[in-house]
Amino acid sequence: MLNLTGYDVSIEDLKLFRQLGSKTPGHPEFGVTPGVETTTGPLGQGLANAVGMALAEKTLAAQFNMPGLNIIDHYTYVFFGDGCLMEGISHEVCSLAGTLKLSKLIAFYDDNGISIDGDVEGWLTDDTPQRFRSYGWHVIEQVDGHDHRAIRDAILNAQAIEDKPTLICCKTVIGKGAPTKAGTHGIHGAPLGKDEVQGTRKALGWVHDPFEIPLKIKTYWDEKEQGFLRENLWNTTFDSYAEKHPELAAEFLRRMQKQLPPSWKTHADHLVTESALGAQSIATRQASQQALNDLGPKLPELIGGSADLSPSNNTFWRGAIDNSPSSPGGNYIRFGVREFGMGAIANGLALHGGFIPYCATFLVFSDYMRNAIRIAALSKIHNVFVFTHDSIGLGEDGPTHQPIEHLASFRAMPNVKVWRPCDTVETTVAWKQAIEDDSGLHILVFSRQTLPYQLRRADQLPLIERGGYILKEHEGSLNDKPDIILIATGSEIELAVEAATLLNRKSIRARVVSLVCSDAFDGQSDQYRESVLPSQITRRISIEAGSTLGWHKYVGTNGVALGIDTFGESAPAEQLYSHFGLTVDNIVNHAENLVNS
Repeated sequence: MLNLTGYDVSIEDLKLFRQLGSKTPGHPEFGVTPGVETTTGPLGQGLANAVGMALAEKTLAAQFNMPGLNIIDHYTYVFFGDGCLMEGISHEVCSLAGTLKLSKLIAFYDDNGISIDGDVEGWLTDDTPQRFRSYGWHVIEQVDGHDHRAIRDAILNAQAIEDKPTLICCKTVIGKGAPTKAGTHGIHGAPLGKDEVQGTRKALGWVHDPFEIPLKIKTYWDEKEQGFLRENLWNTTFDSYAEKHPELAAEFLRRMQKQLPPSWKTHADHLVTESALGAQSIATRQASQQALNDLGPKLPELIGGSADLSPSNNTFWRGAIDNSPSSPGGNYIRFGVREFGMGAIANGLALHGGFIPYCATFLVFSDYMRNAIRIAALSKIHNVFVFTHDSIGLGEDGPTHQPIEHLASFRAMPNVKVWRPCDTVETTVAWKQAIEDDSGLHILVFSRQTLPYQLRRADQLPLIERGGYILKEHEGSLNDKPDIILIATGSEIELAVEAATLLNRKSIRARVVSLVCSDAFDGQSDQYRESVLPSQITRRISIEAGSTLGWHKYVGTNGVALGIDTFGESAPAEQLYSHFGLTVDNIVNHAENLVNS
């Protein structure tokens, strides 16, 4: 269809389907195939992305449209099947879409009754139309999915509905025309085979060679001319809009072109300096809220929310306005307890354009939304995931709520930058980088508990965004190399700094490196990384309240990785840190053993 409608997908590209380096991978990928608007494959996420796109349209329309000049005015169409409806994410996002009354969302349900295992009657007996009516959707039933006139009538019906999304239930036959496999699971994702192809061609009356498209069909399908006409019509409307509302027009173009406000850099740099002067000792989740309070007013494209944990995640900031049917231009979304849906909706918001989305939950509950994060990483979507309550530091809630393996797993994911700041200063820098770096997604990880402010020189501040820097140098001569390097992140920086102070008193020159974002640090020049972690200094200790997996990359075979490689326990945080050996005394003992070995 992309080839027929005029996108840059040639017949040769189609012949390279599923081949290395082609424009036509096995499942659609955003940024790879022209015309593909989102990466799909994991079932249900395309539906969730569509909800995000429809929400983006409704919000932008409320923010920019003026009487008689609707520069944002389009529908979002999505196609899905039985498998998508079986995925739990479909419930999460369709429920929210109904609540938000996303009337320009039109969904086509390909009801062919077949999945990979066979006839779905054995495992799917839902009353789908009634299910969607209960969500607050308009439902059009029993549409012949092979009758284009019936489909067109259903679309016109859906477009006339102004207060709810629409589900169009299309009855179809999978593989229609195939002589023996039509309507069976044998055609689901499997090649037809030579005989079945010949039989299908005969049933459809198709006499042309493979990959041959008759001129009459090619001409009928080519939408480039219609596209130009509609674009010119929109440009005319926008020109009138720009003449009457020049400031709004300029702001709209800035946001759609993914440019930050002209005053952004000066303002953000000033806030970093101010946070260093403030010397506040607070939880980094609270520091994150302060950063949002200060950065948000300069960033009208910022939109986000929490999965029913706003007071705990501290994501509702002073300029936040709830997005609702009565306030569609709001910049804060109450996602409810829908982590997976939240992540995929945020991806849709980003893909639509005009927004920088963020979404939040506890770090341990990121497991619910992992595949949305993975798709965002694969697609290089500019999205910000905020995860609080990042370690055993949350205490008595116990191992069900204490993340252990999460930091290591996200650091292992390509195209992801994981920031785990230690205080207000690093938190402000993490938010600044998450906004400025649109090359992919950022994960910001914050503490539940209060963390002390760390003293820095002014010349250290620009180094934080490099992901790793010398936070505290040893107390010996400037020409002396450190005897040992302590590397830590987040809440464990406090332990490393205290341990380094004790070691220096014992004439052991200890350097503290804050590895606030290892992904960003790994992208620095060899020269810079060598200046922070000199290769000849092999006595190293890493300290992080999580899995030690991945830390030997930085401490080497001669170093020690202090962390937690079991699940947590239910106890006060201070007891847990002692129980797992994350104490100043234990760091000092390991350091002395390394230096004296």
